[in-house]
Amino acid sequence: MDTPAVTIYSTPVCHFCHAAKDFFQTNNITFTDHDVASDATMRQEMIDLTGQMGVPVIKIGDDIVIGFDEPKLRELLGL
Repeated sequence: MDTPAVTIYSTPVCHFCHAAKDFFQTNNITFTDHDVASDATMRQEMIDLTGQMGVPVIKIGDDIVIGFDEPKLRELLGL
């Protein structure tokens, strides 16, 4: 099974963002990281996707996970 594209919208000071990125690295999941603290375009894209400002927002294929929900991430990634 191919792993769907993974994108995380995060900020440098977000503990749960770091936890999510560590989880991806530990499981050899390639991901694209957008720092929404410094990138207004990506921040707006995140708000358009979710209607809210909380991070992390993780997009896996067409699925959106708000926050670091490890069981949900494992399910969506087939881990």
